[in-house]
Amino acid sequence: MAQSAERERRKRYAPCPMRYAAENRPNRLNGHNGKTFHMNIVLIGYRCTGKTSVGKALSERLGKAFVDTDDYIEKKADRPISDMVTKEGWDFFREKEKEAIREIASSEDLMIAAGGGAVLNTENVTNLKRNGVVILLETTNETILERMRADEKTEQQRPSLTGEDPLEEIEEVLEIRRPYYQQAMDFSVDTTSKSIEQVVNEIIEKLGPEF
Repeated sequence: MAQSAERERRKRYAPCPMRYAAENRPNRLNGHNGKTFHMNIVLIGYRCTGKTSVGKALSERLGKAFVDTDDYIEKKADRPISDMVTKEGWDFFREKEKEAIREIASSEDLMIAAGGGAVLNTENVTNLKRNGVVILLETTNETILERMRADEKTEQQRPSLTGEDPLEEIEEVLEIRRPYYQQAMDFSVDTTSKSIEQVVNEIIEKLGPEF
């Protein structure tokens, strides 16, 4: 009964991005330095570059609700990404991702952590940039691998993209995605050997006082 009730709650809860965001909104109602700025802030980049951890910390600093697109997709589908990819394939997941980003990006004043491959679809990029500042988080391939191995979400949300050796996969996929990231971004921040606070401070400085 408990599992059934939880499943029904998720079905009611998932289709509305603002309802999802409301439960992830910090207590502060105003933005940085007491100012209110309604544009979304979007973090893009490869897996484990820090989008979720930095995004949550940044949402607290700027008073914006935090939305992770992968979490949003899983809640809406009531199943993990790994299950979607295993049973229906990556194309199926990318369609779910496109649908989710369309819904999320229609709202404002959000802190959005986008999936690593979201930028491969031009519609996703258009929707995210329509009312958002897009920030690319980068780090070394070795750091990505180290973080992936330490992250408990890797097995559920990060199925292999190529089936190759993990480091070779990172190098190969980044080689393909790098121009997409660079074209989509407004600016980038390297997270290598930096604390979350240091990355957040650097982003806020680059965003400027209006945020």
